[in-house]
Amino acid sequence: MKNRNRLSRMRQNPISPVYPQPFWIRRLYKHTQKHRKHLALLIGAFCVLLLLWVFAWLNPLENRREVTSLALLGGLAGFVSTTLGAIPALLIKKLQQRTEDVMLGAAAGMMLAATSFSLILPGLEAGINLTGHMVWSATLVVTGMTIGVLLMLGLEALTPHEHFKLGPCGPGHERYARVWLFVFAIALHNLPEGMAVGFGFSRGDLTVGIPLTLAISLQNLPEGLAVAMALRTVGASRWTALWITAATGLLEPLGALIGVSLVGGSAFAYPVGLGLAAGAMIFVVSHEVIPETHRNNHQTPATLGLMGGFALMLVLDSILI
Repeated sequence: MKNRNRLSRMRQNPISPVYPQPFWIRRLYKHTQKHRKHLALLIGAFCVLLLLWVFAWLNPLENRREVTSLALLGGLAGFVSTTLGAIPALLIKKLQQRTEDVMLGAAAGMMLAATSFSLILPGLEAGINLTGHMVWSATLVVTGMTIGVLLMLGLEALTPHEHFKLGPCGPGHERYARVWLFVFAIALHNLPEGMAVGFGFSRGDLTVGIPLTLAISLQNLPEGLAVAMALRTVGASRWTALWITAATGLLEPLGALIGVSLVGGSAFAYPVGLGLAAGAMIFVVSHEVIPETHRNNHQTPATLGLMGGFALMLVLDSILI
């Protein structure tokens, strides 16, 4: 019947035949019409990323293979820690909400510490070496942070996904199973973490890359368990939750390779790239993780978990440097 109606419309107007369009294209078009500002922000952020890639291409790394290997190993460490964190979901039937909020709070604290000590401070130092002035150095880092926030704003508004408590959002979310919406949401978290590792190792500086990789790997342990348990609550089996959580961790080595390619040997791109990763990670912590831990009247335990995670990374960062 649908084919007959389509043929009849084509005969009535042969100059403008009706071509079927996939549902997601129509939904994405309508969604972008309502979120033109977010689309503009996303396009602008991608233009800046393209500019950084051009700078990196014009200034190739001399030790490219070594730096790329380090970044890939750092990204794989994030993948392994995510998988290890999800393994207890095979044995645990249900995680108490208070425990989950404390774990996510600790992960948020570790991410904030990594952002402060392994991204912003090295970015400022690199900016001073490049410009010779603290104000211009801060300008480069803040510019990168702004790009990272704009990138996450655009992706968050235009990608179908589901928050742990707020429910589904994004274009065409009703066409996807809840499991896939959680996968998309986790991807939005893991990709900037992987890019941060890539930026951290892009100069081959182990004093930047190793503490950052350690912080992200440690925070992936409680986050991996929380994600796996959330997948189980929406109907995924134990093994399915484990494999999906592990698969999303593969975005970390992918992001690490992207981060290295965006910096290359460009002295200008390095502080901007570190700032970009910092902005994206702060956005995730403030927009996603902390609000999730405060929706169940567990603000105090979650905040104590955040402070504990921050303090732990402060000590470890001091030891490793």
